[in-house]
Amino acid sequence: MLDSHQKNIATFIHLSTFSRFIIPFGNFIGPIILWVANKDKSEFVDSHGKQAINFQISILLYAIIIGSITIPFFIFNLFSGVDFIDFNWSSDFHMKLGKPSPLLYIGGGLGFLAVIGFIAELALIVVASLKARDGEYYKYPLTINFLK
Repeated sequence: MLDSHQKNIATFIHLSTFSRFIIPFGNFIGPIILWVANKDKSEFVDSHGKQAINFQISILLYAIIIGSITIPFFIFNLFSGVDFIDFNWSSDFHMKLGKPSPLLYIGGGLGFLAVIGFIAELALIVVASLKARDGEYYKYPLTINFLK
């Protein structure tokens, strides 16, 4: 039987990921500290700690992938009017602000996908913390299990 202390610790593990808005890498530091300190005391806390950490690592990996795909599209669009072969380009440097490139649409679409992913991440963290508060196990969707 789960007591309220175990439920509270599991809830705070999930909610501690919001500390990233105050502390750099707080979304990793908070859950890891709470999980390591309490993982041997309860299987419930151990399961929720692993899920929270795996989810944060997965989100970081997905953000790196989307960012590495998106950034080149913006850079190519930014320098589309620059002639890199002409060494005297500084005197006649100009950028066209006319019709946007299809690359900009692709990059913008991936950026929009990243914003939707961020909103979904926040919602999933709240759902996981509510499940932990109620004493239920929760598995984040699209999570790679680094810690088993």
